Amino acid sequence: MSGNGNAAATEVSSEPVTEEDTPKMRVIRVGTRKSQLARIQTDSVVATLKALYPGLQFEIIAMSTTGDKILDTALSKIGEKSLFTKELEHALERNEVDLVVHSLKDLPTVLPPGFTIGAVCKRESPYDAVVFHPKFVGKTLETLPEKSVVGTSSLRRAAQLQRKFPHLEFKSIRGNLNTRLQKLDELQEFSAIILAAAGLQRMGWQNRVGQILHPEECMYAVGQGALGVEVRAKDQDILDLVGVLHDPETLLRCIAERSFLRHLLYLTGGVWSLNGAETMQDTMQTTIHVPVQHEDGPEDDPQLVGITARNIPRQPQLAAENLGISLATLLLNKGAKNILDVARQLNEAH
Repeated sequence: MSGNGNAAATEVSSEPVTEEDTPKMRVIRVGTRKSQLARIQTDSVVATLKALYPGLQFEIIAMSTTGDKILDTALSKIGEKSLFTKELEHALERNEVDLVVHSLKDLPTVLPPGFTIGAVCKRESPYDAVVFHPKFVGKTLETLPEKSVVGTSSLRRAAQLQRKFPHLEFKSIRGNLNTRLQKLDELQEFSAIILAAAGLQRMGWQNRVGQILHPEECMYAVGQGALGVEVRAKDQDILDLVGVLHDPETLLRCIAERSFLRHLLYLTGGVWSLNGAETMQDTMQTTIHVPVQHEDGPEDDPQLVGITARNIPRQPQLAAENLGISLATLLLNKGAKNILDVARQLNEAH
């Protein structure tokens, strides 16, 4: 009896362990644009997630967007509201990726049905920066020669800076950061170009920054400097996974800014890119505090301006949203609607 038992035990233990018997790591697919900056931003988010979830595997899937492909037209003339997000959202919808990393300023304040921003990561500098042609290093926009040409892909930047520096000319320049810097350095067309300071920092090109533009010179774009992680709104598992990336202060500031923009454009019928807002905390002399302890009841629609943050107290989020609405209402009462109507008509005419 005992001999047969030992033989049986030996027979079982001698069976080979197959690949099917080895537990596989779950793979989380992360969508991103193909540009070097987009990859750097996505890599930083994935590195944080890997450290938080060592039992998961992350696969990065890069793709080109409409905004990456159309390079001969100013952004404000293309007439597409999701220039840098549409193809990535299609991949989310088809379940080809589980989450997408964006520059938050590229995401509209109203997302397509079924999507939400599941994380707003800690913001880097929100300001715009001036990069000068090598022969003008040491200059500022104010000291550039008369009729110097400054390149920017942003109507927001051009409109504000033309008013502040009327001796300069502003011309559209398209392409990723590498391409725009190459055009600046190798062609004699531009004396300087305007870029987001955060992008230059992430690329390691801080040494090219010749001037930082503060709000009194050029108000930065809503959400600029922050990264947003877009997911399927009903995918609670992924929402929980990325929710830990929320930076509370950045989240509240960006909710206020996005609320301001949405309310301003909603009431004026605006559908073109007006993405400039000073930090709401400074503009309204209001501070939003996040309490340490808070309990929220169930919410049927937890999104605020396209953002879902269940792990952040609800009341400060609502206060941030109301702050943005209050500022937009203040500007509209002071005549902003007339200005926006004229600006939109001029944009459509050209």
